[in-house]
Amino acid sequence: MSPEEQQGLFDLFTPQAGVHRVPPAPANRRPQAQTQVPPAGATVARPETRPEEVVFERSHRATNYRLTLRRDGTAVATIPARGSEREALRFVEQHREWLERARERQRRRPRAAEIWTIGTHLLWRGEMAEVRVAAVGEKPQVCLAADVFRVPGFEGDLRPTLEAHFARRAKIELPARTWELAAVTGVEVKHVTVRNQRSRWGSCSANGTISLNWRLVQTPDFVRDYIIYHELMHLREMNHSERFWARVEEVCPGWREAERWIKRNGALVGL
Repeated sequence: MSPEEQQGLFDLFTPQAGVHRVPPAPANRRPQAQTQVPPAGATVARPETRPEEVVFERSHRATNYRLTLRRDGTAVATIPARGSEREALRFVEQHREWLERARERQRRRPRAAEIWTIGTHLLWRGEMAEVRVAAVGEKPQVCLAADVFRVPGFEGDLRPTLEAHFARRAKIELPARTWELAAVTGVEVKHVTVRNQRSRWGSCSANGTISLNWRLVQTPDFVRDYIIYHELMHLREMNHSERFWARVEEVCPGWREAERWIKRNGALVGL
């Protein structure tokens, strides 16, 4: 992989230091569908040739026109500092075929069930597991694979209760694993937080704080570890340079497989 391809693996916009997002394709390929949330007040236009909504967002850090696709199906066209909306419209039309293919891929991508009830299959520890009634104890409980969770009852949507259980486990497991891998790699970490992030798996700050998405407990161990390694290496290289990816390669040789898993399955946990 060339340095240019490595540099292009993360974020269609110039990335904030330490922020991990699902990576776009290298710059010499067609753009891939990504999720970017436009800022408040962004103008919305509808190309005359298509009814789909397109949000035009100006970025002072962008050097090229870029096209992304939000989870709700809205296309986002990024206008560089010296660009114009007219050229952005032309760019959207030039990539119309890609956009239609991206929308079709988005429609086919497996997604998590909105409502969780007995019998629902959901991602847990990297595998699709069925929510089943647990035949233990007198209080209502359900099980996912070998794990048992207490619930208020078996009627209605179990998702809020189960997600609260997942988040509590994540707040115990993820910091512990981060401290463990920090010791292995020799990286100094000041603080680890677990948050309900909606568009990223993890991030870090220059002061040594790492923030992780609680949904990592739903992923396979190798994906969880990759995200942690990724953020740890940002504490050495606050960028996505060739040197940064070399550091990731040293501590996590299987990072490409983890990224492929994220791309295929991230929607199953809502990312």
